[in-house]
Amino acid sequence: MSKSRAYIVGISGGSASGKTHFLRKLLDHFHENEICIVSQDNYYIPRHEQPKDENGVSNFDTLKSIDFDSYIGDIRLLRQGITVERKEYTFNNPGAIPKILQFNPAPVIMVEGIFVLYFKQLSDLLDLKIFIDAKDHIKLKRRIFRDREERGYDLDDVLYRYEKHVVPTYEKYIEPFKSSCDLIIPNNFHMNNALEVLITFLKTKVSDKNLTHIS
Repeated sequence: MSKSRAYIVGISGGSASGKTHFLRKLLDHFHENEICIVSQDNYYIPRHEQPKDENGVSNFDTLKSIDFDSYIGDIRLLRQGITVERKEYTFNNPGAIPKILQFNPAPVIMVEGIFVLYFKQLSDLLDLKIFIDAKDHIKLKRRIFRDREERGYDLDDVLYRYEKHVVPTYEKYIEPFKSSCDLIIPNNFHMNNALEVLITFLKTKVSDKNLTHIS
């Protein structure tokens, strides 16, 4: 019996461009043992260690905000067929009880996050690079709703972080890598067509890996 390494897909894009929503819809078309999703959101360093800006506000949109060594280390373990566990990151929500997340090896590993393409050690592992794109005003509207519901930020907080943290980071560390991607998916209204194409493509990868595993 031979064993083929996982096919690794990287998904990046600006904050609130729709990466998580896209992945959730994608997962609906696969069994849980066919795709493993590893989100950068669960690799932030503890809140009290987060870098702060000139006004003392924690900035989650810097390269130093991420525990990169653990992030790429876990992806490499999964690539080797080793199961990984990680505590869920709950940001600024004191009422949320963190879950213990278990990432299991699968034929396809989806790696998602704003800095996925920036970190060369990680980018070099990717077999397919995808960029989820959206207009600025749409991303801002989505972020307002998301951060209010999931992270407990009020409107002033969201607007401040978007202007001072999110936009500068996008322009410097995220958008420059868009042109290097294999697929750029506009998500201003919906991503149904792109989703359908990617589902069909990844199902062939899952099938190929399964055939290799039993051959």
